[in-house]
Amino acid sequence: QVHVVESGGGLVQPGGSLRLSCAASGFTFSAYRMSWYRQAPGKERVLVAAIGSAGGNYADSVKGRFTISRDNAKNIVYLQMNSLKPEDTAVYLCNARHPFLSIDHWGQGTQVAVSS
Repeated sequence: QVHVVESGGGLVQPGGSLRLSCAASGFTFSAYRMSWYRQAPGKERVLVAAIGSAGGNYADSVKGRFTISRDNAKNIVYLQMNSLKPEDTAVYLCNARHPFLSIDHWGQGTQVAVSS
């Protein structure tokens, strides 16, 4: 059975940091491209960062502030978020996508709120 579970969200002041974690099980984690998306109220879900075998890539809005990493031994992907801004407020969702088999797994999301 596939499980994708995010954690680490919360309320933080502007300029602060959070580290999100996504723990996965039930599939071959190392074979999947792992991504973080976010969805703000009333807005579409957008890609924030992704990591595959070639490293990470980022949305322009988070470049230089966010870092995605993965631990294939623990089946966890992380999103380190620094210099947070109010516009980073959203539900952050973890996605696992197989590069060839068109298989997607999603977590339920974790809420991040940036406010003073």
